[in-house]
Amino acid sequence: MKKSLIIGLSLMFMLLSIQAVSVSAAPLQEDQCISQSEVQFENEFRRLWIDHVLWTSNYITSATTAGAEDQQDVLSRLLKNQEDIGDAIKPIYGEDAGNRLTELLKEHIVIAGEIVEAAKEGNEEDVNQKNKEWLRNADDIAVFLSDANPFLKLEDLKKLLYMHLDMVTDDLTASLEKGWEPRIHSIDEGVTHIILMSDAIADGVVKQFPEKFNK
Repeated sequence: MKKSLIIGLSLMFMLLSIQAVSVSAAPLQEDQCISQSEVQFENEFRRLWIDHVLWTSNYITSATTAGAEDQQDVLSRLLKNQEDIGDAIKPIYGEDAGNRLTELLKEHIVIAGEIVEAAKEGNEEDVNQKNKEWLRNADDIAVFLSDANPFLKLEDLKKLLYMHLDMVTDDLTASLEKGWEPRIHSIDEGVTHIILMSDAIADGVVKQFPEKFNK
């Protein structure tokens, strides 16, 4: 009898505890609910930025491989990716803003191509000059995004973009030195970082326009 009473009380306390946890957790689960439109936007935006890293890396391969015949085709695909990223924000920020982002990103790619060519020739002075232009372009992209969205802080964006440039440089350096393991590592790191950057931008967009992502 005493044993049955103890077991009964134990079960009662367990049920009360489970009920209390469920009640306290319910508001948290509601707050964490993510709409289908938000998931779709963030996933598509992330895919475009991953393509940005992978096609940049493919271009480095083509540009640094003797006899490669696909360099211009890969470059065309890479530039198309910049158009796709600009198009992704047009439904939110408008045609002009999307075109401006594409313009800035294409400049980013053109300068990167010039750095590749200068590095292949061993022209260190030209590489240093082009790197300054590359950083200036990164600043322009950061300013554009932060001006468009109060949730995207200028200095945070600069850090993210500078890190991206560093990782592309690591990819190029490893390719020129035929360091295949370091190159694989740099590409992996570049993809991981670009996902973080893409998510940071996408999160800012969702915070700025929650009404566009409520379904």
